[in-house]
Amino acid sequence: MLNTVVLVLNCGSSSLKFSILDPINNKKYLFGLVERLYTSNSYITWYFDNKKNKKNIGHTISHSHAIKFIVQVIFAKYQSLILKIQYIGHRVVHGGDQFMKSVIINDSVIQNISKNTIFAPLHNPVNLLGIKAAIKYFPKLKKKNFAVFDTSLYYNIPEHAYLYPIPYEFYQKHRIRRYGAHGISYLYIIQQISKILNIDLKRLNIIICHLGGGASVSVFCNGICVDTSMGLTPLEGLVMGTRSGDIDPSIIFFMYNILGLSIYDIQNILINKSGITGLTNGKTSDFRDIEKLYYSDMQAYRTTNIFCYRLSKYISAYSTVCNGKIHALVFTGGIGENSALVRELTILRLSLIGFQLDNQNNYKKLLKTYNFIHKKDTIPILVIPTNEELMIAQEAIKLFR
Repeated sequence: MLNTVVLVLNCGSSSLKFSILDPINNKKYLFGLVERLYTSNSYITWYFDNKKNKKNIGHTISHSHAIKFIVQVIFAKYQSLILKIQYIGHRVVHGGDQFMKSVIINDSVIQNISKNTIFAPLHNPVNLLGIKAAIKYFPKLKKKNFAVFDTSLYYNIPEHAYLYPIPYEFYQKHRIRRYGAHGISYLYIIQQISKILNIDLKRLNIIICHLGGGASVSVFCNGICVDTSMGLTPLEGLVMGTRSGDIDPSIIFFMYNILGLSIYDIQNILINKSGITGLTNGKTSDFRDIEKLYYSDMQAYRTTNIFCYRLSKYISAYSTVCNGKIHALVFTGGIGENSALVRELTILRLSLIGFQLDNQNNYKKLLKTYNFIHKKDTIPILVIPTNEELMIAQEAIKLFR
């Protein structure tokens, strides 16, 4: 399959990535990112022929508005390229127990993705929106759309990692278990780290931190994911942009029984009004905002420290999983790749288990495909930009071959 051209739509909870690329030659023709969706300062950045373009929207826009702008404004400028698109790939966060691998999209697939919205209320609806928009704007490629699922990486994690200590019948009857997320990103990172460290994937033990608006940590033993911080839904685990992460479940009972909040209100608070948003009293969900104020604003200082403290606890716990042998620690995602402060505050707590930071390298700008940021002769710590779009595009070759 020469000159395979794939359009990838990656709809996140607060952002939207798009890319037109050749997955065989790993060549990007056109790619971009819409950031700060649903805020008053959203903007779109895109690249063509290594030339950067940017448009500040300046008012609140949704995923629908963003996709319409991409298709009607950006794609309209590059019609000769757009006509070459053969397949359209979509990231879908939650596949439930129906989807253990990537699939070609049809009506049944769309229905099942919709059913799994209950497990990923911030993500699956916008993933579906991207799918329906692609079918609308590219009707000739309706049967060339495919979905790649973040959860498919985790079906082989061991039972002791995916089961919750609640009555077993909830798993048997309702498939309540740990499903995880960010699997597409992790799959890319583990392949890259195997090459960088020159360690066979089948014996590679690493901890990966994917930190962005949604944040998670996963640990791989002998190249296989054996545990991850997100659970039945992407609400469990680390502090996130608007999501609470781990809390005492009794907080929900308190909100309901004592404060008189409805279940809908409680769900909305934990998913949309907690995390960084909650700790800053609704000022921001974007980590870049609080990082700028870390040394001057008490809320920003407190929020950053809570974020890094929770992250360090997960890394510390996962360092014991592979019989104590970890080949590397990796940071990726928008925060993981760009926040030297987060990496510094997190790793400072991990010296007892052998992680030592070279802070001079930590604060260097990422100029290549990866940076080493550890002290010499200690466990490697790397910053690696993720590439979910490439992993998604490569699935087209498998599905349509």
